[in-house]
Amino acid sequence: MAGRLFKVSALATAVCASSGFYLYNRKLNLDDLSVIRFGRAAATTAIISFDYLTAFKHVEYGTEEYWAVRSKVHLRSAERLRDLCCANRGTFIKVGQHLGALDYLLPEEYTSTLKVLHSRAPQSSMQEIQQVIREDLGKELSELFVAFEEKPHGAASLAQVHKAVLHDGRTVAIKVQHPKVQSQSVKDIVMMEVLVKGVHWLCPDFAFMWLVDEAKKNMPLELDFLREGQNAEKVANMLAHFPFLKVPKIHWELSTKRILTMEFAEGGQVNDREYMKKHGINVNEISENLGKIYSEMIFICGFVHCDPHPGNVLVRNCPQSKKTEITLLDHGLYQVLEPDFRLDYCRLWQALIKGDMSGVERYSRRLGAGELYGLFACVLTARSWTAVNAGISSVPVTHSEDVEIRTNAALYLPQISELLNRVPRQMLLLLKTNDLLRGIETTLQTRASSSSFINMSRCCIRAMARHKRSKARSRRTRMQVTLAECVQLCTLSVYELLLWVKGCRLAAWLTALLTCLQ
Repeated sequence: MAGRLFKVSALATAVCASSGFYLYNRKLNLDDLSVIRFGRAAATTAIISFDYLTAFKHVEYGTEEYWAVRSKVHLRSAERLRDLCCANRGTFIKVGQHLGALDYLLPEEYTSTLKVLHSRAPQSSMQEIQQVIREDLGKELSELFVAFEEKPHGAASLAQVHKAVLHDGRTVAIKVQHPKVQSQSVKDIVMMEVLVKGVHWLCPDFAFMWLVDEAKKNMPLELDFLREGQNAEKVANMLAHFPFLKVPKIHWELSTKRILTMEFAEGGQVNDREYMKKHGINVNEISENLGKIYSEMIFICGFVHCDPHPGNVLVRNCPQSKKTEITLLDHGLYQVLEPDFRLDYCRLWQALIKGDMSGVERYSRRLGAGELYGLFACVLTARSWTAVNAGISSVPVTHSEDVEIRTNAALYLPQISELLNRVPRQMLLLLKTNDLLRGIETTLQTRASSSSFINMSRCCIRAMARHKRSKARSRRTRMQVTLAECVQLCTLSVYELLLWVKGCRLAAWLTALLTCLQ
């Protein structure tokens, strides 16, 4: 018996020693092991779930104490989730950033806490970056570039960007994927799916499968940098009629699935008011032009850039034209809208702008909201039900209304979760995009501007007219549709002119003069 124990002990010692020697030679980071990552995620999920299940046992619902406890639980849970994302990195940070962008869908404790993940993205070492370039391009850095900045110009959850100079003197940005992201992403998504299903089993009100479904669908697309380059070229051609939009050109000879080399873009982030003030950039013009870009993508093209967080939108005064320019970066995540969905979305926004409540209900139901159409209208516009009833273009946004919307996001979290599980998958990225754009408008203090609604209305009119012309069977009908479109667009332009006259100083001066004369 003693001999057997000795043999088993010796064998176990040999296995442990050889495993340790193997891991040491491979220089394997324990944080990269799936069992460690899953254990960390499972422990965090269990702690958060236990906290929610037990925190309200001795607190009466609806009291001040209840709301105070609820806020503290939200904050504790958000901080635990943030720490998990920072520890597991990669896909976890990407999903955390997605949640942090949903300002008007999730409680403020979550969004404000998870927003920091944009600045907590991991960085790969220079050795790892060189290895990826060597493997994918088959050459050393010195053979490809005259200069290469070792410090990343920017780091994200999936990749980091370095500034470099080609042998012909052109300055480029090289986006290099973190080496371990590709292998970990599939396992991470499976892990999230298991944990989210477990949480839903414990707390049926919290149904976040929409988040897993989005990650499962979008992560492989975002990890293919060749596809990102194709998206960049497609949107550049599609919106070439906007002189104020710039999309960096792709250097295909230096690009692979894990490396994207593009023209280097100068400028300040779109939320940097100090940069704009210093360079004489008009924030209202920037906000209006950004609205034109996205209205065109959503309502006319049906091909939407879905990650307009401030780091991906740069502004500057073009040295050649001396005009303001918007540069759109990071084209990995796009949503293609089906024609029927896009048209119903157009009709819904037209109804929301006009305050046509029967239209709001009809098209919200057609987009999958069902009896939650009222909540859907508020979620989509980030406006109160009172403002939606009056027509969102006629009621200005106020601070108190913003606070009310954010408070309701916490109150109606189960219903919002149900709504997000109901609506078509196309809607989810649009909601994220809407929230990111609203965040930019809030920072620029242009959210109350009517120009965004006018631009949206103009694009909706054009989209509907184009659809009607495609269905028309006679030349006469097509001409009638075109004439009606021209009349509607002219009416909108006159309305825009009247608003401008009403708001300009000359109008105020003339009004004061007439009052004095009377």
